[in-house]
Amino acid sequence: MRALLGVCVLAAGLLTPVATGTAALAAEPLQLSAPTGRYAVGATELYLKDTSRPDPWVPEQTARELMVTLWYPTDTRQGTRTEYLSAEESRLLIQGKRLEDVLPPEIFSTVGTHAIVDARPAGRPHSLPLIVLSPGWTQPIATLTGVAEDLASHGYVVAGIDHTYETYAITFPDGRIAGCAACAFDDDRPFFGKLYQSRAADVSFVVDELTGRDPAWRGSRLIDSRRIGAAGHSAGGAAALAALAKDRRIDAGIDVDGTTNSGGEPVIPVTGLSRPALVLTGDDHLPGGPDRWLTADFANLTGWKRWLAVAGMDHSSFTDLGIFADQLGIDIGAATPGVRATGITRRYVRAMFDKHLRHRPQPLLDAVSARYPEVTVAAR
Repeated sequence: MRALLGVCVLAAGLLTPVATGTAALAAEPLQLSAPTGRYAVGATELYLKDTSRPDPWVPEQTARELMVTLWYPTDTRQGTRTEYLSAEESRLLIQGKRLEDVLPPEIFSTVGTHAIVDARPAGRPHSLPLIVLSPGWTQPIATLTGVAEDLASHGYVVAGIDHTYETYAITFPDGRIAGCAACAFDDDRPFFGKLYQSRAADVSFVVDELTGRDPAWRGSRLIDSRRIGAAGHSAGGAAALAALAKDRRIDAGIDVDGTTNSGGEPVIPVTGLSRPALVLTGDDHLPGGPDRWLTADFANLTGWKRWLAVAGMDHSSFTDLGIFADQLGIDIGAATPGVRATGITRRYVRAMFDKHLRHRPQPLLDAVSARYPEVTVAAR
């Protein structure tokens, strides 16, 4: 299969072939790695509507509509597994990425997941930390399912945001499908600064809806509103840092392989930000590098911080796409296999939140670990 598809490069976070033959056909449905925690995982979808602001990309929409996927611990181990994407969402994503000649249109609708649809949440009242996740630019939140399921299996509530009009297909409960209206503006460099701040507002709104007096989710009573984290991949990682800077309720943030060098205002204020932040990148993006990946913003972090660099991982390796590429026989240029890359990403994301939300020592954030020799501390 690898020889058939040729070598692939990364474009906007998805797999894009340099040379292709016929569409890739997986012998079996694509599969995510199993969660590593002791809890089973439930998942549900929420439709949320922020009437306090218009949509940033379609201003005639006087309210910002969001679809949010919640992953959480449950005692239920039998039931219907969550759908990764619907068949139509899969088709529109592949069409938007111009991969029709490479991947079957419905391939992401058959992915094997582990969360049980609408399972009863488990836990003591106000005992579970909340993590808000944001995906890469033009990516659905589904691409972070592996990380989300794993966090939930370790006792976290995870709220993954599908940022409306920023990917190719988001389906609302009434059947409407929102496409990528924002894609019309992304050639303008300052666009990404606007994107980060808009997403930060989405994150804060989701926190409002899950922890306020009239919460939108039946399991919200389990959330400990004093322990909240934000994380994301690529543009979602930059947005997580922006949310950390804007919202004092967020106690810790993680940027996974996302630049903040947008040509606009800094994400972290020049006056400094003392709350903890982790940057996790491939070793092609290092502090002081010529691309100024996020050097200035990292310098403005004045509290606990780490910049960890992982050898052998490509941009997509930090998402589910790394595993899928291996299963499809597509070479994305990563030396580290997808299963290993997923294990590394999961472990370090969880270590950050275990340390700063649960106050559990995490030595692997401070030095090279014998278990994960690919990871080095690039800056602190």
